[in-house]
Amino acid sequence: MYTLREESEVDFVGTLRKVAELGFNGVEFAGYGGLPVREVKKVLDELGLQAAASHVPLEDLELNLEQVIKDQKLLGSKYVVCPYLLPERRTEQHYQALILLLEQAGEKCRQEGITLCYHNHDFELERLSDGRTALESIFEDTNAANVKAELDVYWLTKAGEKPVEWMNRYRNRTPLIHLKDMTTDEEQYFAELGTGGVDIESVSNLGVDAGVKWWIVEQDFSRRTPFESIEISLNYLKEKLTSK
Repeated sequence: MYTLREESEVDFVGTLRKVAELGFNGVEFAGYGGLPVREVKKVLDELGLQAAASHVPLEDLELNLEQVIKDQKLLGSKYVVCPYLLPERRTEQHYQALILLLEQAGEKCRQEGITLCYHNHDFELERLSDGRTALESIFEDTNAANVKAELDVYWLTKAGEKPVEWMNRYRNRTPLIHLKDMTTDEEQYFAELGTGGVDIESVSNLGVDAGVKWWIVEQDFSRRTPFESIEISLNYLKEKLTSK
């Protein structure tokens, strides 16, 4: 739903209805359109959509975790995702605090039947003083049972990494994958699936063996309308997945 954030601000329920009409099985939330969570669940049930996951600001994981867990249970969502770190929290000291927070929050989530995931951008691929990337330290210094990965294939590629290698490295720890493509020019702009240079096919081929539960189509920005973009991406996925 982050892709459709502007549309959601105008008509949240109508946006969900359009997503269902396009043929998506579920949605990943980034807010609930100002509606009570119970009402959102009612709409999902009416439209035949599942709550794949919810992006929740880090501050809510810190200060309001009980409500976050309650909301996921109401939605029927099994995954809550830490989506973004503000620039001022990208120091080594802050990463250590983040790791502790994720471990503690992840354990509480797991006890309640919810899985906590961490979503990467490219800045987590910068090296720390111990030689590891920040993303490696996050996953290596937390319990795999408490903290899973929502790998974003665009941002991994943007950082010079190969998404398949990360999926293999953290096999069965990547229940959620953000699928998005990248233009092959110098701009490396966000692109619809199958129109750019990210190796989406290899990623999708590895999905079952890597333990992926949800493929999440996300495009941060688009030169088309967001609905046009997600429809192109969905059609590409349907073609690739049904041809196997």
